Amino acid sequence: MNEHLHWRYTTKKFDPARVIPPEEFSFLLEVLRLAPSSYGLQPWKFVIVRQPHIREKLKEYSWGQSQVTEASHLLVFCARTRIDDQYIRKHIEHIAKIRNVSVDSLKNYEKGMQNFVVSQTPQELADWIKRQVYIPLGMLVAECAHRKIDASPIEGFEVAKVDALLGLPDEGVTSLAFCALGYRAADDRYAGLQRVRFEATDVFIDR
Repeated sequence: MNEHLHWRYTTKKFDPARVIPPEEFSFLLEVLRLAPSSYGLQPWKFVIVRQPHIREKLKEYSWGQSQVTEASHLLVFCARTRIDDQYIRKHIEHIAKIRNVSVDSLKNYEKGMQNFVVSQTPQELADWIKRQVYIPLGMLVAECAHRKIDASPIEGFEVAKVDALLGLPDEGVTSLAFCALGYRAADDRYAGLQRVRFEATDVFIDR
């Protein structure tokens, strides 16, 4: 695994001629679907951007970052804009169905989630939701490295324009990050640069 993490870098130039095989991409989507979240609430959606003309607009809204259009695939990571009792109940009902238990047996769990949500200010809740979304993004980047697929997370874009273009308000979510996936170009100069990370003594604290 260490070798794979040293191999990866945030790819700046993709080879547009190389496409991720469908079975590999399907596996990566399953990595996202199975990602953990607090309470199991999964406060996210992932947009698979397949249409070239939409990717061109997203490139415009991300100040010309070429990864957006050159990569094999592009995902947009989105955070839910609210979590209410209805959404929590949907989650509870799904748990009951999957685990073959009664909804009533989960009432304390449901109440615990409701209490957590109401204890947060709107800004605190929004920040919490956004932190959850970075869990599947991190898992995706790590799994891509393991499978020798390049990944480029991108946060630099005009959120309001991206949300409007993708119809995200109607989905109850807002865009948080892109992730371009594919294979590095042979002439991407960043591929050969030495990785720059602090030493272990600078990032780990023993108590």
